[in-house]
Amino acid sequence: MKLIVVLILLYLHMNCRSAIFIPVFNMHTFKANIEIIGINPFVFLPPAVLLAVCKAAKKEKGPVPVKGFINGAAFIQTLVKYSGHWRLYINGPMLKNSGTKLGDTVTIKIAFDPADRTESFHPKLKAALTANKTAHATFKKMPPSRQKEIKRYINHLKTELSVQQNIAKVMEHLLGNARFAGRDKP
Repeated sequence: MKLIVVLILLYLHMNCRSAIFIPVFNMHTFKANIEIIGINPFVFLPPAVLLAVCKAAKKEKGPVPVKGFINGAAFIQTLVKYSGHWRLYINGPMLKNSGTKLGDTVTIKIAFDPADRTESFHPKLKAALTANKTAHATFKKMPPSRQKEIKRYINHLKTELSVQQNIAKVMEHLLGNARFAGRDKP
């Protein structure tokens, strides 16, 4: 029976590339109320679930990549510790896809996500940084999350013109001459 389930999941994974594929093995289920801190909806994880997820991730601090379901709707997210508490932030798409809102009690199935989430360099961004050692040094000094944000932003631009224009803005930002993505300083 287990072999049949695995084969079906493998078939679905191979034939549904646009869908989020989340095996249901090692999922931890709990119910929680959607709360808010600032403008961000979130849920607290029960201590036993948090411990199991962190143990699977082999991490006790820093962001923990997770995947799962909220009221049956698949999600990929990151657990973060803020103000002394671990939280699963519930973003807009998660709320919409699960048909939930602030204050609702939701059923969450969650597991550590070992998938690689590294953001690759756009070839033109890499070339621009290689050509300018000062900008490259500034980029290397940035926190990894900020580097990832810039790489993701450039990678998701749709036209060649917007790629070129935004790489020019990034380079000026790294040299301290311009704002980029709402930030004055790199």
